[in-house]
Amino acid sequence: MSPPTPDDLRRAMALVPTPVTVVTAPGDAAPAGATANAVASLSLDPPLMLVCLDRASRTLAAVRQAGRFAVNVLGAEGEAHARGFATTAPHTDKWDGVGWTERAGVPVMDEALIWTACELRDLLDGGDHVIVTGAVVDLGARDGTPLLFHEGIYRPLD
Repeated sequence: MSPPTPDDLRRAMALVPTPVTVVTAPGDAAPAGATANAVASLSLDPPLMLVCLDRASRTLAAVRQAGRFAVNVLGAEGEAHARGFATTAPHTDKWDGVGWTERAGVPVMDEALIWTACELRDLLDGGDHVIVTGAVVDLGARDGTPLLFHEGIYRPLD
């Protein structure tokens, strides 16, 4: 029996619904941001977040440089932003029309259902990604319906 291929793993993991998030960080010309689905709360005591970013990600470079990042959990109305931040467009283009506020030194999307501002703690090898951990220094939440990614489709949690 041959080992699973990357495509095999992608197809299998597409069956697991994941929250849609945008990881953001301060940048030079504009804030940086990338859509990410490998995101989790890592620890409650102390409060820690875990994010996995592609090794070639410009947002990862911004996180490294700034030493901080935010995790923005999108609501059902956030599909257009999820798609926009998933591209390789310049960061200035990604942020066009997106409302945001600086919180604890990081850009937080105004429409986020939940956001956490984190101080960078660890950068760990994760194959073609880097596992980023951060200590939560601030957070916010509002009511709303979260946006999920399941079987390659964005859909609200019903």
